[in-house]
Amino acid sequence: MAFMRYRALPQGEPTVEEFRAWLAQFDADSDGRISREELQHALRSLNVWFAWWKARGGVRAADANHDGGVAGDDEVARLFAFAQRHLNVKITQLGYY
Repeated sequence: MAFMRYRALPQGEPTVEEFRAWLAQFDADSDGRISREELQHALRSLNVWFAWWKARGGVRAADANHDGGVAGDDEVARLFAFAQRHLNVKITQLGYY
């Protein structure tokens, strides 16, 4: 397995666009959606405890069409809300929606 370097989540209160750009780097198969495994990898990069469990909860909370991943503006917005409530990520809404 190759070692990959990822950009860190911007410090302070990142914008939705910054969060989306940060999350996109974990889309390993480039299908435009974030799977539970990809979200788990993203959370591990933040040193989040129980990343597998929180990733499962994040996908469940965000996956409106129940296809097993997070894609599209509506589902991404749901994931942002989950991150704010359950992962203590503060995201500013400026310039979005």
